[in-house]
Amino acid sequence: ERYLSCDGTPDPTVLQELNTFMSLWREDHDEDVQLVMEKGAQVLNLIENLQLLLMDTPPNEMAGKAAAQYQESVLELQDLLQQKYNGATQHLLKTASMYEDSETGNMQAVIKDKNVTFCIWVNLKKKVRFKNHMFNEAQHGFDLPKSLALSSIAIRILHTRYDHKSAVSLKETSNNTEDVKDTGEETEKKSEILDRSSQGIWLVFMCSFAKVLMLNMEEEPRPKVVAAAAENVDLQQLVPVGGVFHIDALQVPPQVIEARDWSMVELLDVGLEVFPYSSEEAEDATESAIQITLSLPEDVVYFDSPLVAWWDPSGQQWRTDGISKIRYEGQEKSITFEMGAFHTVALLQDAHLNMPYKAWELQPAGLDEAFLRVTTFHATIQIQIKGHQCMLSSVAVEEKDVLSHITGKWMSPLTLRAALKRGGVNIFPADYSHNYVPVTRKVSATGNGFLLGFPTPFSLSFCPFLHADLQCRVSEHLEDSARDNWSLYMFNGQKAQKLKITETSEAFSKELEEDSEFHATLYHLLKDLASKGAMDRVEGASFLFSDVVYQLLLATRVLTYS
Repeated sequence: ERYLSCDGTPDPTVLQELNTFMSLWREDHDEDVQLVMEKGAQVLNLIENLQLLLMDTPPNEMAGKAAAQYQESVLELQDLLQQKYNGATQHLLKTASMYEDSETGNMQAVIKDKNVTFCIWVNLKKKVRFKNHMFNEAQHGFDLPKSLALSSIAIRILHTRYDHKSAVSLKETSNNTEDVKDTGEETEKKSEILDRSSQGIWLVFMCSFAKVLMLNMEEEPRPKVVAAAAENVDLQQLVPVGGVFHIDALQVPPQVIEARDWSMVELLDVGLEVFPYSSEEAEDATESAIQITLSLPEDVVYFDSPLVAWWDPSGQQWRTDGISKIRYEGQEKSITFEMGAFHTVALLQDAHLNMPYKAWELQPAGLDEAFLRVTTFHATIQIQIKGHQCMLSSVAVEEKDVLSHITGKWMSPLTLRAALKRGGVNIFPADYSHNYVPVTRKVSATGNGFLLGFPTPFSLSFCPFLHADLQCRVSEHLEDSARDNWSLYMFNGQKAQKLKITETSEAFSKELEEDSEFHATLYHLLKDLASKGAMDRVEGASFLFSDVVYQLLLATRVLTYS
């Protein structure tokens, strides 16, 4: 696709091509904001390709030197992109007087595309009555202290839908702190029943196999995670959603002076200059705070009032101190707050808000086709799987469909995972998520015990019984209507057997069905029960389809986090 497009985009994995691309752009002095946005879209695509490559390639298949090169290339591209936006801002400020507003005498502009919203306001007249401004096209705004309203100052709100800050903070955290780990005794306790990789339990459901999982959990208390400092954001627990807002106060450079047929301007050999301001140094401390109003992105779901945090460049981390008087308007999708200085800010949301899941279901839709539905306390997410790809079918929040911008688009599991996270819907636990979510003792928090991979034309659901063993109901259905003949089975990590009770029994009983044979795994149990027609479908299933189902089930870790 890259070569067919013929747009000059380099192969990001070839260092020479990438260096040439960056060098040519650095030497390009056309600093129009719109042109920077267009070129920036190419840069963001290169960054995304490198990041997906790093995530999707197993460590044993990528040399350490190549991985380090890709990571360095990502950082260079991110830095170059920000430099270009700063250069375009400076270029625009030099000619601000040419675009002054007829009513206020000041200059304001909004330029945006799908990745960036660029808002700039220049205080040319320096009048107190114009100390606040709302960018109508973006619905971002501010209210300045009196001292700033009388200064030669420009306010820039640069909203990027991407976040190039948090990855730096996570890297710093991983380099300076040890990961929280369970003791050997706790790990053994959690995994004593099901987390046994030697069992090789296969539960991937292909062809026309439907599965509903509603594990009732013997919950453990939510682990307490002690932060290094209360104001520092723990990015394992809270994640920025909706991108980053760069809010800057800038020095206004000398403006063009018209004299007869001459246009004169003082040239300064400096770059974009920040206007220094701190409420602690202001003369009137009672009216020194800066009020900011931000419109929340339409393509992001906020399930609750987001936490506002600012980026500390010296500590390379997000912080929450210094932010006050937060007002969240859910209906209007806006948030207003005050801060004592100009910062880059982000809106944070609990990374585990949708965990544990209420239920999940994998339902067949034909050969090499299925639907995965995950129901949380806040949303219902349905993903369609077909062949080697998957597609977000719907995300329903309070019976309303959201995230329409990514609905109905076929993509790889890894790309879909990233898109849902960017949209604020995270149903993908990380290795450390068991520190923040109460998980069942039935399945280890590491999730290593299950190979989710049994293709079969059965309906199967895991039911919420208050017992340590895993209970499931199974029904073979080669046709859509043949789903009524349910049988209940129990698996304790060592053997699987059929139970005597039925779905409508008043009480749970471990009594086994007469002449019930036990099997070492659920895979062998269901295989032994299957008809010839069912097994023919199993053997005819595509390996690519199996891999997509495997990736999605492994990423959602439904056995552990339901």
